[in-house]
Amino acid sequence: MKVLGHKIELLTGLLLQEVTMAGLHELRFTEEKPLLRGQDTELEHSDTFLSTVDTDWKEHDIETPYGLLHVVIRGSPKGNRPAILTYHDVGLNHKLCFNTFFNFEDMQEITKHFVVCHVDAPGQQAGASQFPQGYQFPSMDQLAAMLPSVVQHFGFKYVIGIGVGAGAYALAKFALIFPDLVEGLVLMNIDPNGKGWIDWAATKLSGLTSSLPDTVLSHLFSQEELVSNTELVQSYRQQIGSVVNQYNLQLFWNMYNSRRDLDINRPGTVPNAKTLRCPVMLVVGDNAPAEDGVVECNSKLDPVTTTFLKMADSGGLPQVTQPGKLTEAFKYFLQGMGYIAYLKDRRLSGGAVPSASMTRLARSRTASLTSASSVDGSRPRACTHSESSEAMGQINHTMEVSC
Repeated sequence: MKVLGHKIELLTGLLLQEVTMAGLHELRFTEEKPLLRGQDTELEHSDTFLSTVDTDWKEHDIETPYGLLHVVIRGSPKGNRPAILTYHDVGLNHKLCFNTFFNFEDMQEITKHFVVCHVDAPGQQAGASQFPQGYQFPSMDQLAAMLPSVVQHFGFKYVIGIGVGAGAYALAKFALIFPDLVEGLVLMNIDPNGKGWIDWAATKLSGLTSSLPDTVLSHLFSQEELVSNTELVQSYRQQIGSVVNQYNLQLFWNMYNSRRDLDINRPGTVPNAKTLRCPVMLVVGDNAPAEDGVVECNSKLDPVTTTFLKMADSGGLPQVTQPGKLTEAFKYFLQGMGYIAYLKDRRLSGGAVPSASMTRLARSRTASLTSASSVDGSRPRACTHSESSEAMGQINHTMEVSC
């Protein structure tokens, strides 16, 4: 009986041990399951916040004449090629604004040829400390004047800027003040006009009756998108309210709304007209709150060096809702400046597609400027400006394309 009791006790102990270990395994499995940012199930199926391989990116805080600037960079300068430098819209940071676009497979095929540099406006990056009371946020002109410090810090010769909204305005101002540092610009949702008294009063009233995230959402999305209250809008509402410091965001929002008119005019329309000297691609969705501003900006730029891309079935954030189409347009834009003569196109069995065959967008500029010599980065920078006019016979490059 003692032996039998001992065996029963031993068997019971083994069973308890197995149950305990099973519980531990179950607990460990639960803890190791990746957690979504914000613990919000609404974001689970959102394409906006795709994960990134952070090990490829390096963060820097760069001292500028107007304070520290948070910059995230991947890669190093490649020969004579410019860096791709991005600037986000108000209410966002580089992740919320550009993750979807730069994580897109075809876009990664492009960016492996360039060093990529994401700039966060002061205090807008995730985890940023709150500015002290009385802090004077840089003006839009000063935000532009901070960028040469970034260029100098990393030893860039010049950049191709990609900006959205407030970021597009800052990059355009940067190109006006420092034209020799800018090779080309992709400006999405740019509004070249400062706010008048009526607009200023409407913004103030909106700020009194709506929360800051909702006020910013009306800048990012059209009324139709807001009324539809899609998963995309819901996820941005949650992220703007939780990821970006609200005090810092309010300062940026106030400064953007106090901006002055962008001092540009189409050459020949006024004496000593200022304009953007580099190639420019203007982008806006056909259902975007910034459509009128982008159209007016197009009317003020040189038609020889400007492409106007109006994206069908796209709202306020085309880089999020239509990353594939925007990538395609950006590819042609680069080819038009003489970069990436051949690029893989996974839709055609992964074969290399010569740029001369890509004629749906920027067809005239692509045919005249792209050469095989551009692949190794040895293209003289001056051909972007001088050869384009001569080779085209002054063809008007401004076109409205619905893709």
